[in-house]
Amino acid sequence: MDICCMSNALIAYLQLFRHQDESEQQLIEAAFVSRQFKEGDSLFESGRVCREMFFICKGILRIMARNEKGNEVTHFFLKENQFCTILNSFNNLIPAEESIQAACDVEALAISKSKLEELYGQLPFLKELITQITQQALLDKIQIRNSYLGQDSSTRYQLFMMRQPEIALRVPLSEIASYLGITPQSLSRIRRNVK
Repeated sequence: MDICCMSNALIAYLQLFRHQDESEQQLIEAAFVSRQFKEGDSLFESGRVCREMFFICKGILRIMARNEKGNEVTHFFLKENQFCTILNSFNNLIPAEESIQAACDVEALAISKSKLEELYGQLPFLKELITQITQQALLDKIQIRNSYLGQDSSTRYQLFMMRQPEIALRVPLSEIASYLGITPQSLSRIRRNVK
């Protein structure tokens, strides 16, 4: 996907919420840069301040961290037409505990915090729009995660398959197991037993 197609995806997504005229579209397109990542590539490493926001045009990103044993734990998956950043770090300029990694090959548009602030100055409506979009996405992620609480591992997997089938088909099983809080071996057993 070339930069033009990716920019079109971003503009089409933003148009769902508010119309932008041609000059506004050009400002938005000029502020973002095209980035491509291979499965497993790190977009952002924990321990630093996250200074970029991504718009996913193709593929799946995961927000992950390492637990006290050093194992990777997947917190969330994000897919096409979603913004991705470590929001608390990005907004408050504090080091993040989480990382962002490509769960499969990804094509995304990226914007630095400083460039986004500049864009907000040029298009004041955009700050409220992106804030609303990212807040709603956060609430959606929390709602999905909360639906797994108190469920046994088999039920968590079945809920995951119902609510996020497009992710289930595209990311490694080890990352799904990490997201659901079960071992890869348990996930394999559950998948064999699910009819």
